[in-house]
Parts: sequence; structure tokens; C-alpha cells
Amino acid sequence: MKIRSIDRHKKWRFGLILVLLALAFHQAPAAAQNHPPAFFKKLQQRLIADGFDPARIKALYQNQEVFFESKGVSLYFLHNEATLDYHKMTQESWIQEGREYMRQQADALGKAKSEYGVDPKVITAIILVETKFGRYVGTRSIINTLSTMAVLTERKPREFLWTQLPKARRLKRRQYNQKAAQKADWAYKELKAFLTYTSQHEIDPVSIKGSYAGALGIAQFMPSNILAYGQDGNGDGRIDLFDDADSIISIASYLRHFGWKPGLDRRGAYEVVYHYNHSKYYVDTILEIANLLEG
Repeated sequence: MKIRSIDRHKKWRFGLILVLLALAFHQAPAAAQNHPPAFFKKLQQRLIADGFDPARIKALYQNQEVFFESKGVSLYFLHNEATLDYHKMTQESWIQEGREYMRQQADALGKAKSEYGVDPKVITAIILVETKFGRYVGTRSIINTLSTMAVLTERKPREFLWTQLPKARRLKRRQYNQKAAQKADWAYKELKAFLTYTSQHEIDPVSIKGSYAGALGIAQFMPSNILAYGQDGNGDGRIDLFDDADSIISIASYLRHFGWKPGLDRRGAYEVVYHYNHSKYYVDTILEIANLLEG
């Protein structure tokens, strides 16, 4: 009887092992589809040729969390009739929260005004519209987004992404190719800026999430803007755009660079904020929120 019991136990364990092996093999192709290392081979060579540390680059692109981000990047190449509803952010509940944010961040906003001459209400309005005071900073991997767009000058990655686009919504092939080339050049510059920024501040680039466009932090800066205008607002020696004080002072730095000064009239304010986001609807909303925060 004991022998039979042992036999049944062995058979049960053997069957469980077979099930687990089957599941492992079943899941492997899905993981492989998300991580085609060959797509980033030339990109690595290009980055190394541009002066980035070879060991760092190779280790980065061997990380299993770094892969070709077709889902997020595809949004650039689809006809999209939807528009962002900025107007809802002028509702009283958001204005009240904006006033509370201004009270909580009074020191940083005061510094933005005294040292950069920028209206705290405009900075608060930008942070509300961009990320709802840091609640929604994006969930896409920045390294994956920028790396994926950067390789779209190459035929195989570009063709692969084309096959992932829903036929009913994708651009015409010629438009797609033109946009892919434009975005690739832009993304490569942003990728270099991102790797430079994360190296300077000893940040793991794989850990940073942001928008599908590659913008990051409470202020939603692109990496090149962090290098150009990012500021250490809290005095800890680092520029962290996920920190409120750093974000506030960085926005002030950005706006001042593009012409903000005390006493700026509405037309001048409009032109400066337009640099932050090239949308008339966006700029009108920012200025409307700033005006409501006055009350």
C-alpha cells in the first residue's frame, strides 16, 4: 500500500512539473515578441560612437525590461479624432485644489516669483493641466519609447511597427514613412539627452516612466529641456522632475528663458506659454486657470 501511495505521489509531482514546463514554454514567445534585441543593435553602436560608455549601453539594452514599445509609439501614427478636454480643469473643484497647492508649495512658488519673475498662478495652472498636480505623470517607459522611435529610420523596425498598427486608423504609408523619419531624428536627440541626464544624477534609466511622447515628471519636460532648463529647486543637489519644488523652479526657468517677465500683458503671456505647448486651446486654458486662481 505504501508503494502505491508513493507511486501516486511521484506521478502527481511529475504531472505538475510537466504543466509548469508547458506554461513556461507557452509564455516564452510572448516575452520574446516584446524584446527583439536585434532592433536596438545599430542604436547601441550609434550611442557608443557618440561617446556613451560601451559597458553601460550594452548592459542597458540587455535588460529584459527594455524592449521595442510598439503599443505606445503607435499612437503617433494613428488618425485620432479625439481631443483633450482641458476645459474641465477650469471647474471650481480643480481651482480650489490649485489654491491649496499654492499654499502647500508657497516657498517654491515664492522663489519662482522672486528669482525668476514668473507668476506662481501660471506655474500652478501648468502643473494642473499637465499632470493634475503630479497624480498622472505617465506609465510608459521613457527608455523604451525613445529607443523605439529612434530606430524607425531602419527598415526592419519601421516595417514591424507598421504591421502592429490597426489598418482602419493608421496613416497612409507615405505619411507614415515621412513621420517615422522625422520622429526618429528627434527621438535620438532626446534619447541622448535622457541618457546624459540619468548618468549625471545616477538614476536608473529603466526606472523612469512618463508619457507616450517621452515627457516625464510633474512638469512633463522632455529630456533635452531638463538639461537646458532643469533646476534644483529644493537644494538637494539633484534635478528631480518628480519633486514639486524642482518642477516649479524648472518651469519658471523655462518660461523666463522664453520671455516671461514681471508685468507681462496677456498677449506676451500667451506667446511665452505657447512655447510650452503649441496649442491655442492649451494656452487659453492655462491663462484662464491662472485668472481663476486669482479669486
